[in-house]
Amino acid sequence: MIDVIIVDDHEMFRLGLKTAIASRHPDLRVVGEAESGAELFDLLTQMSVDLILLDIALPDTNGIEIARRVKTERPEIKIIAVSAENAAQTVQQMIETGIEGFISKRYGGVDTFATAIRTVMLGINYFGSDISDILYGIYVAKKKTTNVTSEFTEQEKRIIELCSEGLPGKLVADKLGITISTVNNHKNNIFRKLGITNTMEMVQYALKKGIIQID
Repeated sequence: MIDVIIVDDHEMFRLGLKTAIASRHPDLRVVGEAESGAELFDLLTQMSVDLILLDIALPDTNGIEIARRVKTERPEIKIIAVSAENAAQTVQQMIETGIEGFISKRYGGVDTFATAIRTVMLGINYFGSDISDILYGIYVAKKKTTNVTSEFTEQEKRIIELCSEGLPGKLVADKLGITISTVNNHKNNIFRKLGITNTMEMVQYALKKGIIQID
């Protein structure tokens, strides 16, 4: 069972999402609701929780500050940001706090939320397609990409493909018949070629360059 807190100042949104999760996804359980940062931190003193669905725009404290505090005080708790505001600066600031996912309210139905929660609890970051586009824009703006597509080995391309499917390192290693240490070495080589530091940026680069495709 995955225990979740919903943090959003719109009661109807919280109620609708909680009800839909309860009726359609029995492996997920909403154990608390909060409409402000103060309420959230009060709840966290009373209960254990696996994941927080966190709206960015709250009446007392912005989601960036809340996420930063949670990651400092309770780093074991996963956070998925939920927002109708998808400005690049806001997305970048939220990512920098260390959150594990970001979903736009405009595109996030209950099944999307459920998939995101399960994905994040497996240790894999989850970002909606529109958020992924924004992240890539940030990526380009920082000039982290270079025209090195042809420099990838076939093994590196296969690792990028498998990572884009959300597979953890152990499963990537099993599929390729290599050790997880070898997978990590290949990933570090890819990161070095691109001037990046994480799998998320690698997948965004590969999507835009056509190395991989998603449905």
